[in-house]
Amino acid sequence: MKKYLSLIKFSHTIFAMPFAFIGFFLATKNYDFEWITLLYVVFCMVFARSAAMAFNRYIDRDIDTANPRTAEVRGIPNGSIKANSALLFVIINSLLFIATTYFINTLCLALSPIALLVVLGYSYTKRFTALCHLILGLGLALAPIGAYLAVSGEFNIIPLFFSAAVLFWVSGFDIIYSLQDEEFDKTHELHSIPVQLGKKNALMLSNILHLLTFSALSIAGSLGGFSLYYWIGFSIFSALLVYQHTLVKENDLSKVNLAFFTTNGIASLIFGAFVIADLLLK
Repeated sequence: MKKYLSLIKFSHTIFAMPFAFIGFFLATKNYDFEWITLLYVVFCMVFARSAAMAFNRYIDRDIDTANPRTAEVRGIPNGSIKANSALLFVIINSLLFIATTYFINTLCLALSPIALLVVLGYSYTKRFTALCHLILGLGLALAPIGAYLAVSGEFNIIPLFFSAAVLFWVSGFDIIYSLQDEEFDKTHELHSIPVQLGKKNALMLSNILHLLTFSALSIAGSLGGFSLYYWIGFSIFSALLVYQHTLVKENDLSKVNLAFFTTNGIASLIFGAFVIADLLLK
């Protein structure tokens, strides 16, 4: 179990899970709250995330073996997990994801293959486009709108702005994370924003994407009529994103993991907690 949790980086689920909860509780303002639906949303998040990460490890196994940064720490290259076992794990989680959407509603079931196409298809994108970071962001951006649809069965503009915020937020911090592999990616003809633009311009684009994150969250807060708790959470989230950018310099990537894992995880949890509190206390 420990090996598989390492394979899928289960702890990374924390990035998007609070936004899924936001989508869920946002919908319960106008629709009935059901514990079973909340449980289904959690299951969908876990199954989709597990399938996506395991598929990425399976597809990138040769790349990860060649990369000194990943060769010893990832399950397939270091031999702790067999490639075929990882693929079987992907298939099982994908089927469980679709099966769970069946119990939610017909719209979620109909959209489930599209969601899987996005989250699994991301693994191929760095082979042909520097926009791979945006595809990753799009995959996680499905969380708030997906959770909203699980409750409501219909689209709404406000969760779409939360999804846009996740898209820009994740894309921005994934660009920062990919700075570590710029030289390796160039050598192996892989695509990324740092390869395309260089470190300095990549960091600038990450800044722009996070400014768009602030804008999307500001619009969501205004349209949703949120009160003080939302804006406190927004302020803390924004401050942590700004702090993230102070940790990483063009010539100093030693704190990339602190910026990527710790700061983003804390930011997501705090923002989610304040937004849900705002929704529940109204």
